[in-house]
Amino acid sequence: MSSQSEQLRERTKSFALRIVKLFRSLPRSTEAQVIGKQLLRSGTSVAANYRAACRARSKPEFISKIGIVIEEEVDESVLWIEMLSDAEILTRKRLEHLLDEARQLTAIFTASREIAKKK
Repeated sequence: MSSQSEQLRERTKSFALRIVKLFRSLPRSTEAQVIGKQLLRSGTSVAANYRAACRARSKPEFISKIGIVIEEEVDESVLWIEMLSDAEILTRKRLEHLLDEARQLTAIFTASREIAKKK
């Protein structure tokens, strides 16, 4: 496995852990918990699905699995982070680093998918 892949494995794991810690800090209100659980599922799935993509047996399988990371997990995480802010459950300032990381991961995985498609 390349060092870039290993760095992304660590980065997605770190992202997942930050999501877990954020969830633990959420208020116990119903809306915070519902949104938080959605974020917990999608945010932790980023790391798991990226690892699955790294184990792909073919280029088409990699492209498919990295698409899941982008479209079903990291982009969904962006939505739930924005919802926490827009619903005024947490401040935008508190979420900005996590939101920035989610957007950076989206860009990285989108570029990876496009490169894989061209090869």
